[in-house]
Amino acid sequence: MDWPVSVALAQSVPALPTGTDWSYEMKLDGHRMIMWRTGDGVRLQARSGRDVTAAWGDLALAGHHLPAGTVLDGEAVIVAEDGRISFEAAQARAASSPTRAHRLAAQRPAHYIAFDALQLPPPNGDIRARPYNERRAALLHLLAELPSNTPIQAVSATTDRDTALTWYTTLHNELGVEGIVAKRATSPYRAGRTAGWQKIRHAETVDADVIGYTGPKTRPRALAVRLPNGRTALTQTLSAPLAARLAQVLVTAGPAEQGRADTGETYTRIPPGLAVLEVLAGTTRHAVVTPVRLR
Repeated sequence: MDWPVSVALAQSVPALPTGTDWSYEMKLDGHRMIMWRTGDGVRLQARSGRDVTAAWGDLALAGHHLPAGTVLDGEAVIVAEDGRISFEAAQARAASSPTRAHRLAAQRPAHYIAFDALQLPPPNGDIRARPYNERRAALLHLLAELPSNTPIQAVSATTDRDTALTWYTTLHNELGVEGIVAKRATSPYRAGRTAGWQKIRHAETVDADVIGYTGPKTRPRALAVRLPNGRTALTQTLSAPLAARLAQVLVTAGPAEQGRADTGETYTRIPPGLAVLEVLAGTTRHAVVTPVRLR
């Protein structure tokens, strides 16, 4: 298997699939990470393909307990003082220099929650083509051999849909569980979004300040908004009626200046206070922001 590996992604769906051939995993709000146990060390890969070993040295050290030739997919998470998973803490770690990352690790160590095995030690090799239930069994067998105090753990999973829905409704506020990922038992590990992996996330309707737009002022394509948690993001494409209403507001905006959302997209700024938009916004950083109506 060549570095970097392209990761598998789940499709967003409004409800969990039903049937006896699905397994349901907790979705945790951390940093997606591929753990490579090579012949001479451990390398950690971000979803983008970047090498992030320096920022997560505690996990790299833990990875030395894995047998050489192992490649795992999972999530690096950090638990805050209140017992909830903190994406902010994970984000701070990921953006740190090696020196600061070492200091943060001493204060609040990371955990690696593995949810898939991509490669096993020889003679097995690459197992991405095997069905999910076989890869899951291999992952559990592999992790059972690690020391009891290891920060590398398997993600919680169940084949009972009702149990998964209980996790979804009760553990979001208590532990910071982001959602549920359903994986078909027969599905291989395939890069990109696949129907064999489906996910639901928590979402809520909130008021967001409009801080900019994309496209022409007379027919905006999307809006840049600031959510109550401080996150800035672009909405999904506006409907024609909503775009027409927004155009009436935007004509009063002053000279155009460029801004950048937290997710990296650029937009044209507008003065604060011109408009408030009601949006369906995921409560985590990944979720899309769907415009509902202009307040």
